Amino acid sequence: MIRILGIESTCDETGAAVVEDGCCVRSNVIATQFDLHEKFRGVVPEIASRAHIENILPVIQQSLDACGLNLKDIDAVAVAHRPGLIGSLLIGVTAAKTLAWAIGKPLIAVDHVQAHLYSVLLDREATPDDGAPVFPAVGLVASGGHTAIYRIASWTDIELIGSTIDDAVGEAYDKVAAILGLGYPGGPVLDRLAQSGDPRAVRFPRSMLATDSLDFSFSGLKTSVLYHVRGLPDQPRAFPDPAQVADIAASFQAACVDVIIKKLRRAIGRTGARSVIVGGGVSANSALRGALPALGLPVFLPPLAYCTDNAAMTAGLACVHFLQQHFSTLNLDAITYSQFRKGPKSRNA
Repeated sequence: MIRILGIESTCDETGAAVVEDGCCVRSNVIATQFDLHEKFRGVVPEIASRAHIENILPVIQQSLDACGLNLKDIDAVAVAHRPGLIGSLLIGVTAAKTLAWAIGKPLIAVDHVQAHLYSVLLDREATPDDGAPVFPAVGLVASGGHTAIYRIASWTDIELIGSTIDDAVGEAYDKVAAILGLGYPGGPVLDRLAQSGDPRAVRFPRSMLATDSLDFSFSGLKTSVLYHVRGLPDQPRAFPDPAQVADIAASFQAACVDVIIKKLRRAIGRTGARSVIVGGGVSANSALRGALPALGLPVFLPPLAYCTDNAAMTAGLACVHFLQQHFSTLNLDAITYSQFRKGPKSRNA
């Protein structure tokens, strides 16, 4: 049995988790910061990093207490060291390095985006080598900071083949929620509201870019919603009534999902994928989940508890690195960008 303590602090969630054998989640503790950032309608990096400092040690202790373990019972310490906000990353990386050194156990560096893809294996009876997605697979990570498509040959052999050129889809949700005077974060509230609206009420644009492009662009969609709600500078509109707001939410969501599904179809055709893996906060979206089966391939989604940022996915993926003896030194850096780049195939370093 391999027990790994995972630490997450890439953005505004302080997380710690204990995972056994890559998929059995023994504990998963998250300290959220929604109340700290809500009035700003977005994450303030300095506020986030200060909150991580306050939360990191209590969260780690809670994760151990929740499963009745001590640090001596841990086989390795894993941390999401990239990508993310530099101040936030540094808190988690420093804590992980200190713990690994103090208990004399291996330190494992994990790419946060790669961990979102791996999250589909959490809380499954299957191990990473049994009943898992069939490779090659197409992977989608959709969240507030990322909208990207990957060709996945294995959990450590991943190639970026499409990404957003402006707003991430989760970011577009947050901005549209702000336009409509709704709460933060925008994804859950818009999803709930859209269920009472008509997705055909407003025909918002679907930006597909070039005919063979796998990249995304959501800034034009966001701007279209803005003009629809407020009108043009010389032609202002009255703010929509509640029924119209629900229709706008449903129509916006339909446009987002249409684009994502069409891009995934292109990626499947290009890669010969045998399954589809979807992770990230937007993977919890009900409309997206409902549309994915139409792709005609087995679709793997994380349990709802592991869609947003969490440390269980970090600890789970770290088990793969542990078995391959991919350990880090205490010189491990916090890095703001993902290891995956377009172009030649990128492999986990």
